[in-house]
Amino acid sequence: MTATADLYDDRGDELDSLSLQFHDFGGRSAFDGPIRTVRCHRDNALVKQVLASPGEGAVLVVDGAGSLESALVGDLIAASAVANGWAGVIVHGAIRDRVAIGALPLGVKALGSNPRKSAKHGIGEIDVPVTIAGVTFAPGRHVWADPDGVLTER
Repeated sequence: MTATADLYDDRGDELDSLSLQFHDFGGRSAFDGPIRTVRCHRDNALVKQVLASPGEGAVLVVDGAGSLESALVGDLIAASAVANGWAGVIVHGAIRDRVAIGALPLGVKALGSNPRKSAKHGIGEIDVPVTIAGVTFAPGRHVWADPDGVLTER
């Protein structure tokens, strides 16, 4: 994968750069792929459902409204993502089981961690455009992530 800084130097006019600062939690700090999305708030049933389906190298962008009150991804969901061929997960919210997730060959970026589990009611939306800190992540477009940050196609 090309470093995001180099990619931005080459294609900056075609890309949006996410200014919000995420932490790297997964065993892979650099990852990219086509975007899939989930919008949910403190309820990870749809995240679990999507990551249990074939990922084919995609990256799931989860708009959890920036909530750090409960985790939207834990070690079991992350392991399911690996088993199903996902490249990574970007969570605008919290994860948990960060040590176990760090041992998995999966890119995981999130705002932070919280051991508290989330609800499982299935409230939210799948594969809709989500906007995080002014950057829109549209299903089917491409996203690149590494320790420098996150870029997506406009």
